[in-house]
Amino acid sequence: MVLDRESFLAEPHIGALAVQDEEGRGPLAVPVWYHYTPGGEVAFLTDGDSRKAQLVTKAGRFTLLAQRTIPTYRYVSVEGPVISSNPTTPEEMAKIVGRYMHEDAVDGYVAQSNLSVLVTFHMRPERWLSADLGTI
Repeated sequence: MVLDRESFLAEPHIGALAVQDEEGRGPLAVPVWYHYTPGGEVAFLTDGDSRKAQLVTKAGRFTLLAQRTIPTYRYVSVEGPVISSNPTTPEEMAKIVGRYMHEDAVDGYVAQSNLSVLVTFHMRPERWLSADLGTI
């Protein structure tokens, strides 16, 4: 079976974001909720004062891994430059959290969130790595 990497990445997997850390340390790797539409950008949001945000800003690029751990095991890893970052809008937050929460909960989640501290990063995919270990 051939893995359609863009369609797989567009599914609501928990992403593992990796970004270069300071010299002498391994990369920072943390889970994130993200949004992706085939042919588009990868977007995720985080607290603008977080270590994650600081490192992504400094590095200017990041890697995102999405995987499925139940049969059949599949993964897609995508890496590229940050093409923009901006204060998170209610619409961006709803688009991202709507992939992971029941639709009835999204508006309340967005309304109770402190958007003034959040930033959304957008990455243009440049390098892809993917695998599909087939049916078991």
